[in-house]
Amino acid sequence: MRDFRSILNIIGILLCIESIAMLIPMFYDLYFKNDDWLQFLYSSLITFFIGIILYFSFRKKNIKLGIRQAFLLTISSWIIISIFGSLPFIYSSSSLSYTDAFFETVSGITTTGSTVINNLQSLSEGILIWRSLLQWFGGIGIIVLAMAILPTLQIGGMQLLHMEHDDPYEKTIPKINRFVLELFILYIFLSIICGVLYFLNGMSIYDSVIHAMTTISTGGFSNYNQSLAYFNSFQIEIVSIIFMIIGSLPFVLYLQFIHKQKYSLIKDDQIKLFFIILIGIVCLTTFWLNTNQSKEIVTSFRIALFNITSILTGTGYTSSNFSNWGSFGTVIMMIIMFIGGCAGSTTGGIKIFRLQILFRGAITQIKKLTQPHAVFVMRFNGNTVNENTYNSVMGFFFMYIFLFIISAVCLSFFNLDFLTAFSAAASAISNVGPGLGDVVGPNGNYFSLNNGAKWILSLTMIIGRLEIFTVLVLLSINFWKR
Repeated sequence: MRDFRSILNIIGILLCIESIAMLIPMFYDLYFKNDDWLQFLYSSLITFFIGIILYFSFRKKNIKLGIRQAFLLTISSWIIISIFGSLPFIYSSSSLSYTDAFFETVSGITTTGSTVINNLQSLSEGILIWRSLLQWFGGIGIIVLAMAILPTLQIGGMQLLHMEHDDPYEKTIPKINRFVLELFILYIFLSIICGVLYFLNGMSIYDSVIHAMTTISTGGFSNYNQSLAYFNSFQIEIVSIIFMIIGSLPFVLYLQFIHKQKYSLIKDDQIKLFFIILIGIVCLTTFWLNTNQSKEIVTSFRIALFNITSILTGTGYTSSNFSNWGSFGTVIMMIIMFIGGCAGSTTGGIKIFRLQILFRGAITQIKKLTQPHAVFVMRFNGNTVNENTYNSVMGFFFMYIFLFIISAVCLSFFNLDFLTAFSAAASAISNVGPGLGDVVGPNGNYFSLNNGAKWILSLTMIIGRLEIFTVLVLLSINFWKR
């Protein structure tokens, strides 16, 4: 446990990759003749210099990570990447304070989508591309984390993914490397298709690139203050809805489908429930808007379909100020913020599979009360859910709600009203983006919040993105013992 060389070596590699990524917005600024290109160059050189020092100083012939090192690597890599990712925001023409820059970077890398920038159109093209790149890399990062690391660490029931997809997790490095490479290629392919469809439906090439990266990653950053409402195009909204949903489904099932397991997507329990929830809430919201907001049925359906999909998937795009939908809108949006998409996707939230297991566990308990001598077996996707897995999901759910309450209470110390504090905490831990109300709602942002509140929300975003226990385990004394 005391040997941190492998961890520092891998972090060095990640920083070198991040420094190369910074060159992409640099070239954009050079093309558009913005002076910020120099700041991206300096930030890239600093990041690369630190990364290369870590890589060569702690290089080993055989990189071996135990479970404890894996926990430590997961949290430290996301924090360090966020620290260096803040540099362009600080030194470019955006001139954000370090608190705001770190908040914006964490919001990007965790694919949350909350922003502290008031006027997005005033930013250089490079900075806007950098925001989107952060979300795009964060999206593929969380997929790899969910597929290759969290099942091994047995976080919050994620060990079920071992049972579902044993083949990609064979104990050989070549198998794992091939699996991650296939995921990355698929992710790039979907991003390109999304961008092309945006372009064919009226976006410029520049807008298409930005929104493709933040749609497939379910991040939600836009280069316009009005989000996708700026385009006022139903065709663009349909493209966005399709790829928000694609980003919310298990990516490993796409690979299984490609490898000729044709019914993998249809048979998955998570996907079935995801669409049932989505369709049900869209229909209910359409009815509400039509009867209580005096909107035509077609208009109501369009508004409900886009905004419900966006919040349920944790993307955070908006085409309407749902804070004005009345009490129903407030309640329904607060609820679906917590749900999220499927495990193994780019979304945040509690995840569909955990809700299924909790519900089936409750049904099993009721059956045991009526038939105390009977033996009941709980199943998920045809696999038996043992007691340890069920307890793991229960523990995750409890800590999720507990940390949400703690975050909301801490925010209230900064004189935020009830709706702002609770919705901001829910949005942060679920990695959604917009909250509710006038301050952090669809028409607001997080700029006016106290610096202390921004640091609390930054920490909450990281904890929520890394499935809570990955972070909390570091607080255990036993974790640090040999």
